[in-house]
Formats: sequence, structure tokens, C-alpha cells
Amino acid sequence: LSAAYEFTKHPHIKVALIEASVAPGGGAWVGGQLFTPMVVRKPAHLLLDDLNIQYDEKENYVVLKHAGLFTATILAKVLASPNVKLFNATSVEDFIIKGSVVTGVVTNWALVTKAHGTQSCMDPQVMEAGVVISSCGHDGPFGATGVRRLAELGMIEKLKGMRALDMQAAEDDVVKMTQEIVPGMIVTGMEVAEAYGTARMGPTFGAMLLSGRKAAILALNKLSKHKNVGK
Repeated sequence: LSAAYEFTKHPHIKVALIEASVAPGGGAWVGGQLFTPMVVRKPAHLLLDDLNIQYDEKENYVVLKHAGLFTATILAKVLASPNVKLFNATSVEDFIIKGSVVTGVVTNWALVTKAHGTQSCMDPQVMEAGVVISSCGHDGPFGATGVRRLAELGMIEKLKGMRALDMQAAEDDVVKMTQEIVPGMIVTGMEVAEAYGTARMGPTFGAMLLSGRKAAILALNKLSKHKNVGK
């Protein structure tokens, strides 16, 4: 959502937001252990300022009274943007790969994806893209599915897997390692931890906000270069 929000500032870019769950936002609807407040380490609070979300300010972090306040606000902004289309309850089952470049995704209804072992073949659809941003998170039934598939295809080495919790190091490393993992695909958020073996961070969300924004900027730079080459 943070990446998609950055794209709303560039209305000439068409964005397909694909979410396996019915409700987009992953774990950002609640804080740690299902408690409601959200902790955001600075300087990620600047995104909250941009969204006009109120918070209680502490020394090096801020606290929202409910995590859903952030997620609902940014989701509303993203969905209201004419250049963003949300496909929720939709899974990315595979990638379109031409040569060694990711050029799109293979999609199906999330429930169909989970039922493949119980039914005969249910063919998917495809979406081509100038760049794919993968933010599948960690753990869970759909966790890290993007980088897992790259590993299965031999496009990256075996996943290092997320290490144990180190909150301060984790947030810095996730933002730092947000990058184009293979040509055409940028990895962001906690999927970075699964790919590169950085620590888990627990109930703090600053890196999620900044990692998504960085991914969008990387994608915009890549798309801009492609446009210039075509001139």
C-alpha cells in the first residue's frame, strides 16, 4: 500500500494492486499480539503527516491509537486514485518470464489457488507489467511466495530465511535491502527478510512504510529509463 500510495502521485503510471486476502493491508490492521496501537519509528512518521494521520509523538517513534487508522486511510487514498486498480482475493500463482526478465504475473482467485489440489486444472489469467513489486511478507499461507518461486526457478539462490527478532537492525536492513532482486522484479517489506536472511522486527511498522516507498521510487526510475530508451 505504501508503494501504491507513492504511485498515486504519478497518475500517468497504471498500477494493478494484487492482494490474496479479501482485506488489503496484511498485518497492518493491528499492532503486536493483536493489540490495537501501531508503533512507527521515525522518520517513517513523515508518511503519516502526508496522510494527515494523528499520532502521539515519542522520542524516536510515534504511536497511532489504532493501526487500522493508518491502513484504512492509505487504502482509501489509493483506491480513490484513478491510476490504481485493486484486485483483492486474487493470488499471483506464477510469473511471466521472458529470457531472464520478469515481465508480468499469472493470477487466479485466491480460493482457486488454495483448491488446486482438490480440483482438475483451473487455468489462470495473466497481467503484463513494466515492473513487478513483490511484497508477500513472511510466514502464513501466501508468505514470501514471490521469492520462493524465483528460488524454485533457479533465478536466485536458496532462500536464506528470516532470522530471529532484532527490531532496530531489522528495520534498517529491510529498507536497505529493498531492491530489484532479479530483472523486472523488486522485493519489498518482510519478503526482503526471507530473501536475504535479515532479522524479523516484531510490532513496529516504520520499515514497512519506508520500504514500500523505496520500492515505488526504484520502479519509477526503472520505468523512466525504459521510456527514455524507447525515444
